[in-house]
Amino acid sequence: MGVNFNILKMHFKWEGVMPAVTTKFNKDDTLDLETFTTNIKAQIDAGVDGIVLGGTLGEASTLTNEEKKTLVKKTVEVVNGKIPVIINIAEQSTKNAVIAAENAKEYGADGLMMLPPMRYKSTDYETVTYFETVAKSTNLPIMIYNNPVDYKIEVTLKMFEQLLKFDTIQAVKESTRDISNVTRIRNSFGNRLNILCGVDTLALESILIGADGWVAGLVCAFPRETVAIYKLAKAGRVKEAIEIYRWFLPLLELDINPQLVQNIKLAEVATGIGTEYVREPRLPLRGEERERVLQIIKEGINTRPTLPDYKSL
Repeated sequence: MGVNFNILKMHFKWEGVMPAVTTKFNKDDTLDLETFTTNIKAQIDAGVDGIVLGGTLGEASTLTNEEKKTLVKKTVEVVNGKIPVIINIAEQSTKNAVIAAENAKEYGADGLMMLPPMRYKSTDYETVTYFETVAKSTNLPIMIYNNPVDYKIEVTLKMFEQLLKFDTIQAVKESTRDISNVTRIRNSFGNRLNILCGVDTLALESILIGADGWVAGLVCAFPRETVAIYKLAKAGRVKEAIEIYRWFLPLLELDINPQLVQNIKLAEVATGIGTEYVREPRLPLRGEERERVLQIIKEGINTRPTLPDYKSL
């Protein structure tokens, strides 16, 4: 292992709002770094606590290695040390996961978010060994993405007991959809394992029962509202947080949908910090579904709440 846990924890804290940002494309399917930069700056201005690149339910799997390198380096440049940059690792082989971690370090990333092996439904033993191998190969701090609903492999409490021998494994993106799991994790590991909610529609509930942060989706279009909910909740101003959250919920539900990328990008267009372009096989929404999503976004924009001075909390 050979990595000092306390030193790693000082590097940055796994807490607060961390947007899983969308990838911006031009009409010709090249990376749109100008719009990407605009969005990252909007996130920073709103007060987010980190940037997560390469969300696997998004378009990361369609990117080339060179495109991933470009996005990480651009984000590191724009962030300029203000907040950490986390890159997601979702690989089919342990060898490639180790290489991806090495690349992340080389490109300037501050941390890793890691999924279990992709496509192959690994056993608990194989999954733990996979994470252990990567954890031993890097000194970057790691957040394990626990999403058995979409990826069919659950990282159980028993598995975390083994994984927490490694100082580099520090946090979990909790996406089991079982709200009680936040309390189970806290009861089992105290503050040794930071918990970030990975499901937009369970975020406030998770924060109120002890989650440290929120890896968010609709934050891509509504960064100020997302950060305000988190800050208000942590400051004990729960009634105000609930009011904003109730307004936000129809929009947040656009994130728990196979077309979440198209949905979020339409919302980004509406708030002026994104474009609708997606990479095939994804295609822009059309027909009744497009009209349904646009109506939800329009209603959200028209009733957008006035926010308190949440940054001073």
